[in-house]
Amino acid sequence: MTLIGTTVLVTGGAGGIGQAICRHLAKQGSRVIVHYHTSKSLAESLADEIGGVAIYADLRRKHEVDRMFNQIEEEVGILQCCVANAGLYPSQPMPVWEISEDRWNSTLESNLGITVLTAQGFLKGAMERGKGSLVLIGSTAGIHGERGHSDYATAKGAITTGFLRTLKNDVSGTSIRVNAVAPGWTLTNRKIESGIDQSIAYNAMLTMSMKKLAFPEDVAGAVAFLLSDVNSGHISGQVIEVSGGMEGRVIPGPGE
Repeated sequence: MTLIGTTVLVTGGAGGIGQAICRHLAKQGSRVIVHYHTSKSLAESLADEIGGVAIYADLRRKHEVDRMFNQIEEEVGILQCCVANAGLYPSQPMPVWEISEDRWNSTLESNLGITVLTAQGFLKGAMERGKGSLVLIGSTAGIHGERGHSDYATAKGAITTGFLRTLKNDVSGTSIRVNAVAPGWTLTNRKIESGIDQSIAYNAMLTMSMKKLAFPEDVAGAVAFLLSDVNSGHISGQVIEVSGGMEGRVIPGPGE
């Protein structure tokens, strides 16, 4: 129980991985603030279950992000930790030359953009206290690339490279830590309910030493480790891949 007494914001907390993170942090002793945009009922139900608080914000709008952090401070108290988990995965695969300008801009805004605004809001308060822990959620798509999703891979790659490494330097001289978790193929309830594409799963596991897909709880454990000053108090600017030892991608040929 290394997070007892901490208050943690989890953006996108009502999603598949977000729910697992919220439950795991609550079990570790945190008071969890479950952020939502469109999933109000799920967020409120989860907050009731874990003794947390549900809070709304459209993270694409800076004024709403600022309002959210002000509301947390006024109604809940000091925020020690933050998990920038919210994001949007465009389900339709397309080669880069077919991706419209609107989709490209929307994907970057709904992944990189909202992560930037979340980090700004959290770190502004953390800098006043000189202490805090921020975990960004990336993806193996941003590390190895992902065919048909150049927009998503670009956004997640930026989060776990230039943005992460610059943030940990921006807070230099404080006790603030910034790290990231990059999940691989993860079996969320949504993926299970929509039917698992066996060929995609097979190809994903070809480059994985563990030969199994992750569960959301696997990601949650890595997040809790990085948030904890007890477990990772001298770790900053690092990315933990939760991908079963993945070393790359299987790239199908034309028409496959």
